[in-house]
Amino acid sequence: MTLEIRFLGPWQVLASDEPVRFAGQRRIGVLARLALDTGRTVRTTRLLNDIWGDNSAATATKQLHIVISKLREVLGPFATGEIIETMPGGYRLALEPDRIDAHRFIRLAKRARAAQAQGAGDTADPLFRSALQLWRGEPLAELTAPWARIEAARLEEEHRTVLEDHADLRLAAGDHHALAIDLAAHVRAHPLRERPAAQLMLALHRAGRPSEALAVYQDTRRVMASELGIEPGAELRRLHQAVLAKDPALDLTTPAQQVTVSEPYTLAELPADTHAFTARATEIDRLRTALGAAGGAAITVIDGPGGIGKSALTVHVAHAVAARFTDGVIYLNLHGSTPGLDPLTPAQALRHLLRSLGLDGTAIPADPGEAAARYRSLTAAGDLLVILDNARDVRQVRPLIPAGPGCRVLITSRNLLPTLDNADHLHLGAMDAADAAALLARLAGPDRVHAEPQAAERIVDLCGGFPLALRIVGARLAARPDWSLSDVEARLADATRRLDVLEYADLAVRASVAVSHHHLHEEPTGHDAAHLLPLLGLLGLPTHTPAATAALTGWPRHRAEAALERLQDARLLESAGPDRYRFHDLLGLYARERAQQDLQEEERTAAVRRTLHHYLSTLWMASTMLSDTALRSPVELPDNIFKDPAQAERWIHGERDNLLAVTRQALAGPDPATAIGLAIGLHWPFCYQGWHAQLADIHTQAIEVADRAGAWEEKAQLRSFLGWVYRDLDRYDAAIAELVTALGDWDRAGLPQRKVGALNNLGIVHTIVGRLDEALGYLESALELTDNVGRPGAAATIRNNRVHVYYRQGRFDEAIAEARQLVELVPQGGPLAEAGIAHGSLGDVYRYAGRPQEAMESYTTAVRLLHESGNRLKEAVSRWCLGTTLHDLGRHSEARQQWEQSVGLLRDARLLTPREATDLLAQAVPETPQPIRNML
Repeated sequence: MTLEIRFLGPWQVLASDEPVRFAGQRRIGVLARLALDTGRTVRTTRLLNDIWGDNSAATATKQLHIVISKLREVLGPFATGEIIETMPGGYRLALEPDRIDAHRFIRLAKRARAAQAQGAGDTADPLFRSALQLWRGEPLAELTAPWARIEAARLEEEHRTVLEDHADLRLAAGDHHALAIDLAAHVRAHPLRERPAAQLMLALHRAGRPSEALAVYQDTRRVMASELGIEPGAELRRLHQAVLAKDPALDLTTPAQQVTVSEPYTLAELPADTHAFTARATEIDRLRTALGAAGGAAITVIDGPGGIGKSALTVHVAHAVAARFTDGVIYLNLHGSTPGLDPLTPAQALRHLLRSLGLDGTAIPADPGEAAARYRSLTAAGDLLVILDNARDVRQVRPLIPAGPGCRVLITSRNLLPTLDNADHLHLGAMDAADAAALLARLAGPDRVHAEPQAAERIVDLCGGFPLALRIVGARLAARPDWSLSDVEARLADATRRLDVLEYADLAVRASVAVSHHHLHEEPTGHDAAHLLPLLGLLGLPTHTPAATAALTGWPRHRAEAALERLQDARLLESAGPDRYRFHDLLGLYARERAQQDLQEEERTAAVRRTLHHYLSTLWMASTMLSDTALRSPVELPDNIFKDPAQAERWIHGERDNLLAVTRQALAGPDPATAIGLAIGLHWPFCYQGWHAQLADIHTQAIEVADRAGAWEEKAQLRSFLGWVYRDLDRYDAAIAELVTALGDWDRAGLPQRKVGALNNLGIVHTIVGRLDEALGYLESALELTDNVGRPGAAATIRNNRVHVYYRQGRFDEAIAEARQLVELVPQGGPLAEAGIAHGSLGDVYRYAGRPQEAMESYTTAVRLLHESGNRLKEAVSRWCLGTTLHDLGRHSEARQQWEQSVGLLRDARLLTPREATDLLAQAVPETPQPIRNML
């Protein structure tokens, strides 16, 4: 928010042109004293002397501190930082001089005199007028202290001198008729000043009023003799004689030599502000700060994709700050991304700018270099805001930067323009849901939005926060008052038609995006990016990585990464994190359209196949590193992708949403083997992270694909996995049904020895629901099969589950003995997760057996081992049990710490929302989190 202080007339403090009210002579006095020296430290002793008249009284110092505090309290909300800064020995007002009318007056007068001295009267005249217009009356009129009257007298003398300097310019320009009227009042107010008397005499003489000119002399002579006892000076006497003699030297030079002085002309080329402009408060504050602050960025580049609202934001802010620029605002559309128009060349743009600055015809140099030099000369002393809208690239805008330190430049572009010197960058993204809904309400009418809030919310979502898309929807609704918001929502919901709906009159999302895509085709370095865009549209991935894109295109990774970067620079992709990119939804729809129209079917099929196989092989490599699964990979695994399991786990976390999306795409595609391989490959790493909900739908679809393909072994495995997933989702009846069916599927596949997993999970489910005898039977059957097929790792897992049956049956001695054996069975240096799980089960036994101290020791070991292994879900379980045990031991603060760490792990794994985590920990003794409530 812009803060201004005015005291060249009645005292005013304004924030965005609204008055800031505060009272008290001392407050006004302190602020005025600081404002006169803004940006410099005013010593405390001076403030006390000037405002209180004494710098020795302790109460005065205390009162000064109170006044400063009150001023900060009143002015602080309108400033971006500390408005009055405490400095060594005093205070400093942190407000740029141009925000104080007295300083602005002095600066404008200085520039006007410099231009006048160089013979640039057409530049000097509006500067003089702008300076003089700042005066509204007596300066510092509210303050009567001696210091204030001294400062007021200084300012008034400067005011009189500037007025008289301007009068010289107007006389030289032949503006004597109007000047005679203006000077008459000035001479009457200051009858002892000889300079304005002489100027008035000359103006009257040139206006054909010599008798009045002589009368001015006689009046001045009479006053001086009466009050001072002296005659007028030699210059005034000579002028008197020249008027009497009608000396031709008093006449103007030839018209060709005269300077044309006109009414103040301030450039005002801004397009109209949009009445529907909404939100962007943070961006507006940042731009106003850049345009208003001393030392702010001379150039601000606002980049973003087409239709995001860059131009609307720029014009809106420019209207708000235009008055700050005494030379006005130049607006130029460079047509860098205008459908159907070529971008302006730098030479064409310079001609526009020079015409705005008053040159035309042969006065504009034909050579671009000379035109740029002339532009810099004309703006060197300027106080100008230049808006370069819709820029193509740095080459286009670099010659258009004005030279003056008082000038500011706003540039909008779809490209980042990172190599533009001395520029601040504002990256503009989509509007959030609340702001987008507010914009829709302004466009469509608040009554329509309030009548159908759910349809409005859905429209905002389908438009993706794109202002252009919302404007088109608003235009359609305005043109069709009989349409409801639900009608528009239904049309937008069809992704194949959405870009057709988002086209109305001269507004179209598709055309806006197509310009950026077309420009890439024209650039030598953009060909790969232009070709990549439709290829990316073949995939339904939330994000795109260089590795997957290399597979999609068949290019080396560095080439794929360069193309992704170029698409991001063109704002056709946006960053989704390190080495990760994403489409805005509407840009993704455009890419999908181009894929169908620009690519041959063979190219589309091959590109998708390469990508699916990239994910299939990498997923199975990660899965084999993170689990001891005996399943064989459906593809040959690549070498050296992951250096250790921790890196494989990070890849799974980073690619989680992509893996789900690519698996769903494969399940809907023509290659059942790849689809089934992806679904099976997801199971182990996702289950270890606790991501069961996402797997249920995947496995269900994959079972149907396997059934159609006659893949009986894979169908049985997926059925067994689906039962496991239902188990961990607390859907126990469904889990039992799927697992029992899986037993039959293994028989039908001719692989009865592969029933181990289904039997083990049936044992777990029955343990959880309390059917312990049945649970023990299933686990014993599973153990018998593992003995037959020689799988000691699986046997240890099943025995671990049997421990949980034993202690639930009250067979604590057997449970403890079994659990201790399992702890000892894990070899030294063996899998940390297995060892951690074994210690966790031993802790469970001790806790149920009423031996909390031993339980605590076992859980502590389990937590350490599981943390080192990276098995975050099991770590969360053991930490929660450790916390419960510590609480039972009366160690409540330690218990709370373990519970908080457990919840943190579940939140990081996206198994609890932040709100759920907060609510859970707000309980004095929190209940066990749902994701781990029934885990063994």
